[in-house]
Amino acid sequence: MTLLVDAFDCDRPQIERLLGTALRNADDGELFIENSQSESLIFDNGKLKTGSFDARQGFGLRSVVDDVVGYAHSGELTQAALKRAIDAVGVVTSGHSGTYCHPPRGTNVRHYDPINPLDEPGFEAKARLLEEIDAYTRALDTSVRQVSVSLTGSWQHVEILRADGHHTSDIRPLVRLNIAVVAGDGDRQETGSSGIGGRHAFDLIINSSTWKSCAADAVRQARVNLNAIDSPAGTFDVVLGPGWPGVMLHEAVGHGLEGDFNRKSTSAFAGLMGEQVASKGVTIVDEGSMDQRRGALNIDDEGTPSQCTTLIEDGKLVGYMQDRQNGRLMGTQSTGNGRRQSYAHVPMPRMTNTYMRGGDHDPAEIIESVKDGIYAVSFGGGQVDITSGKYVFGCTEAYRIENGKVGAALKSAMMIGNGPADMQRVRMVGNDMALDPGIGMCGKQGQGVPVGVGQPTTRIDGVTIGGTQG
Repeated sequence: MTLLVDAFDCDRPQIERLLGTALRNADDGELFIENSQSESLIFDNGKLKTGSFDARQGFGLRSVVDDVVGYAHSGELTQAALKRAIDAVGVVTSGHSGTYCHPPRGTNVRHYDPINPLDEPGFEAKARLLEEIDAYTRALDTSVRQVSVSLTGSWQHVEILRADGHHTSDIRPLVRLNIAVVAGDGDRQETGSSGIGGRHAFDLIINSSTWKSCAADAVRQARVNLNAIDSPAGTFDVVLGPGWPGVMLHEAVGHGLEGDFNRKSTSAFAGLMGEQVASKGVTIVDEGSMDQRRGALNIDDEGTPSQCTTLIEDGKLVGYMQDRQNGRLMGTQSTGNGRRQSYAHVPMPRMTNTYMRGGDHDPAEIIESVKDGIYAVSFGGGQVDITSGKYVFGCTEAYRIENGKVGAALKSAMMIGNGPADMQRVRMVGNDMALDPGIGMCGKQGQGVPVGVGQPTTRIDGVTIGGTQG
């Protein structure tokens, strides 16, 4: 494998000398080098609307002193660009005499193959496939009025060099298929969508059985919403379905368990380590070490191997997700959650695959336990305040529960609550833990990274539901 550091116009020993000089007085820091490629095809309204390919490379140089970060980046892999970056981050280390942190531990564990998924199939074959998916989806139901199919893939090669000579690298594939449908009946139109993805080649998501299943699910959801009635408003016991509803857990709880928010005391969970922050039976983990999952990492963007980090265990807060800087400042270690969008961004504590572990209850038992409630199967957009824990989430598929039975489909249902408070109102946890199909994307401070979410069927009592039913 060709080393990215060899793409510079100077040799590696010279780069190591420059890096050693730049970071000799820093507490931490590294040279992050990236070469990436991405491809996207969108087939919409019966036509190939978008076909794009992007390739980029560059480096980011970071110097860390206490809680201060100096960062410079460039798309030029040249000695001149590196020297300019060293001058820029040198402002932070000027007059400081730190002890450079030990490097991350090494690992030979791999959670995905070092392949480039863009190699095959070719662009024309992908375009023909999208046309076939479009035709198949339209033929599933006469109510289908519009279909949008997208196929995206990326390949990222990263190398991390430290001033102590430590050198790590990773090659990360990522693919995703998404099908969105608009179904109509007279003047009424509703939407449905389905997708799948992960860190592997395209062949695992473009085989006919997989994409036909996605198409059928998108049409099913659109048909369900087409027949949905207005959601009631009020306080209800809510049952969250398995898998993708974990996105609410990700937003309303997960972000509040990232180290930087807790170090700065801007999280609703700050200062609560060791305390009961959720109902007994609730265990939440972040696991980057999952084979081929969308949020998986061999190493994070600081070179630390990914791992499974328990955040809440049987209701007690036992851990935060940490990068190297926040871990050091909080007197603990990195948990392999230092992530960045690209070489142009600084790393920060970010989730990987965050989910609630399964419990003891049968899902049918949970539904039957609810006299008057809401069954939320899928979520769309939402908003969360990290400091207070308050959230608002829109349900893209939800049903009324009456006398222990799932009833009419609901439209315009909104879940309104407080993440930490709702975790204290979890009453039943199912034995059917599932991960989402590999479609998650997380935004934080302007940076987007791929993530996974998941949970079992879960009952939460006393949740506020916003609806349109008078």
